[in-house]
Amino acid sequence: MNKTIGILAHVDAGKTTFSEQVLYHTKSIRSRGRVDHKDSFLDNNDIEKKRGITVFSEQAIFNYKESTYYLVDTPGHADFSAEMERAIKIMDYAIVIISAVEGIQGQTEIIWELLRKHNIPTFFFINKIDRVGADVNRVLKEIKENLTKEVFFIDSTNFSDEVIEFIAEKDEKLLEVYFKDGYQEDLWISSMRKLIKKNEIFPCMSGAALQDEGIEEFLEVFDMLSYTNYDKNETFSGIIYKIRHDNSRNKITYIKALSGSLRVKEELQIEDKIEKVNELRVYNGNKFETVNEVFAGQIFGVTGLLSSKVGFGVGKLQEKANYDLVPTLKSKVLFNEKLNPKDMLNYFKTLEEEDPALNVVWHEKLKEIEVHIMGKIQLEVLKEVVKERFNVDVDFGPCEILYKETIAKETIGCGHFEPLRHYAEVHLRLEPGERNTGIVFLSECSLENLEINYQRLVQTHIFEREHRGVLTGSAITDLKITLINGRSHIKHTSGGDFREATYRALRQGIESTENILLEPYYKFKIDADIDYMGRILSDIQKLNGSFEPPKIFGNKITVVGRGPVATFMNYAMEITEITNGKGRISFKFDGYDVCHNSEAVINEIGYNKNSDMEYTSTSVFCSKGQSYLVPGNEAKEYMHC
Repeated sequence: MNKTIGILAHVDAGKTTFSEQVLYHTKSIRSRGRVDHKDSFLDNNDIEKKRGITVFSEQAIFNYKESTYYLVDTPGHADFSAEMERAIKIMDYAIVIISAVEGIQGQTEIIWELLRKHNIPTFFFINKIDRVGADVNRVLKEIKENLTKEVFFIDSTNFSDEVIEFIAEKDEKLLEVYFKDGYQEDLWISSMRKLIKKNEIFPCMSGAALQDEGIEEFLEVFDMLSYTNYDKNETFSGIIYKIRHDNSRNKITYIKALSGSLRVKEELQIEDKIEKVNELRVYNGNKFETVNEVFAGQIFGVTGLLSSKVGFGVGKLQEKANYDLVPTLKSKVLFNEKLNPKDMLNYFKTLEEEDPALNVVWHEKLKEIEVHIMGKIQLEVLKEVVKERFNVDVDFGPCEILYKETIAKETIGCGHFEPLRHYAEVHLRLEPGERNTGIVFLSECSLENLEINYQRLVQTHIFEREHRGVLTGSAITDLKITLINGRSHIKHTSGGDFREATYRALRQGIESTENILLEPYYKFKIDADIDYMGRILSDIQKLNGSFEPPKIFGNKITVVGRGPVATFMNYAMEITEITNGKGRISFKFDGYDVCHNSEAVINEIGYNKNSDMEYTSTSVFCSKGQSYLVPGNEAKEYMHC
């Protein structure tokens, strides 16, 4: 039985140490490494060893009883959450590590929400019970209050009366059996397995990974209560969860097989392309062995797939994953003027293949590269990665907020592109979309006016890049775009004509209506002594945030609220200072909303929509063999439709 298990935790909860012990006990590794000794098996990158944190998700393989396990160790630091979320998509089960001292922290709650979104059955392991201040019961209470009431504690393979009754209460038939005949071990275990798989109950155990306490017991219980049902006889399907490049810069595509099997030299469909599998690699840490065939439930590396992208389905599964954790900041890449900008762009495009959240932007006019990031630590690591991988020194400009734009009112946009021997015209209806829904495309255009292949081209050009708004030049979002009309020419329409007409129609529509500047927001949770309540609530208001009525527990308060990333991004340091280190705040991205200081931001950025020739609303017409330009505000009168 193949099982993919993910190890997740807030940074410093002991996740990598736990993984080391599991691999050691299952004889996958000969000796146990330690993060502080810089010799852990899964933190094998020099950057990870130097910093003592997991930055990249890595996989290992071990066998236990009747199953083969693919263990995925994920980053715990918030700045590398996007890497963690991509790994979640391939997990059959998750193991969430929580420190018995620190308890539930901000990243723990983010992890939990993502696991629930993707319906990943979850086990808890309360770690570091040997430390001063450890309190398993307190952490269990925190789990019930903040994550789920359906958690139950297991202290050995001989289930306590409390566990037996907890399971019986979740199943009416089991409850009848319990009252009539009492506890029957096989029946209870079978029921537990199904309830865990359906995400209805969540087991919890405890131990001390560094001291090797509770690891073997956890392994035995986990193996007994987990199962998978992969069909090796179906057509092959899988999902790409990671891309890396080896020392020779060969692209390696990491896939989780969801059904069927795949052999070397077989052809594999990725979107509309068919590519051949050159090599199949099964990785254990940074080492691999080549195999001729892989089967459902396995994770493996493939060479030869040039068009592969993270999050895309392959084979029978042709869909793209949507991720919740997105960057809210951007930064400019600074490099020596003697270096070729296009070479630098190629380096960062390679890194973007591995981490799509970087969303590398090239500003042709300024010859500048911009990257999207989760936080300042990510920039520090990125600097080291570029040096290690490409032997180039770079720096980064200050972190800036990643703004977006949308429209307030419905409008019609039209674009025409007709230089000599070219022809395309596009009419789009633009409507404000629901907040944080992105771009939605529909077509109401008659096939008599525009044949289907051209309509699909319009859709392709809407989604092939981010389009700039007119307030700050930031990406537009939350738009419902409907193709309502269009025209082609049987002789003169050629490649790229509909791209030009679509871009112009979109820009012309945006320019003709009211626009709104959006900024990213955090949802925050503050825990502190009640003595600091007045100061904290006052700060939230000053930072343009909002909050729910504070919850008071004895002499402690919890404040949950929402506020702009721009004002709250450095507030964690203030909370520490205000409360003398006793208070804490956790953040999670809570989507985009109307900017709290739009006018100031627009003035500071100083974007001039009329000088951005890459994004123009001007249409191109032709008369008597001569092309001429018509500004967007006059173009409607010249349209042919």
